[in-house]
Amino acid sequence: MSYFERKQEILDYLKLNKTASVEELAAKLFVSAATIRRDLTEMQRLGLVERSHGGAVIVEGSDEISIFIRKAKNAREKDAAVTAMLHHIPDFQTVFIDNSSTCLALVERMNFSHKTVVTNGMHIALCLARQDDVNLVIPGGELRYNTTAVLGSMAQRILDDFRFDLSLMSCAAVDEAGSYEVSLETMQIKKTALSHSRQRLLLFDRTKIGVPATYRTAALKDYDLIVTDAEDELLEPLRSAGVNLVNH
Repeated sequence: MSYFERKQEILDYLKLNKTASVEELAAKLFVSAATIRRDLTEMQRLGLVERSHGGAVIVEGSDEISIFIRKAKNAREKDAAVTAMLHHIPDFQTVFIDNSSTCLALVERMNFSHKTVVTNGMHIALCLARQDDVNLVIPGGELRYNTTAVLGSMAQRILDDFRFDLSLMSCAAVDEAGSYEVSLETMQIKKTALSHSRQRLLLFDRTKIGVPATYRTAALKDYDLIVTDAEDELLEPLRSAGVNLVNH
């Protein structure tokens, strides 16, 4: 089992039990106590847990996994989805880009010169800042260390004053009823940006289909185009919703 898989198992266990000892986690995951201690030290650095005597407790708001972890997880699938999306992006001058690791992978492969880009993702902003002649806007609000995202009611109010040609978004989960997030604040930011966008594009990799998440951002029919790397069999339930969906 990789660190990323153990990290998710540890988080899931702590969400149910709030606290756990090193010995508990080692027994559950069939690894050594030393491995669990190293994992917990790294997870504390990322703001996911707090170390306690002999174990760890979950940090409030840790549903949003660190972008460092999300960027590395399923990197091959993300790259395939991004490659598919690059063939379908329409002309635009103004765009909102969310804080997802999938959109970060997309931004790394696009040229935004002479475009206005609004993003609540600090890593995406830093990536765009290296490009020439980009009009880059970051809404004010509360910066979350774990996700390096600007969130909260202030950021929402600022986004209300924008109008976008295009929004580029990913999601934590997707099913035939819509796209979802694990954080209420993330959902609210995305919902606000979508409501002010002329065209709405959703990008996700195959691992997001059917996984659990709480907060629905939008119905699939609310997106003008959905792009993924998932196989046709996985997409059959989504296509039954009558959406514009491509996987190549």
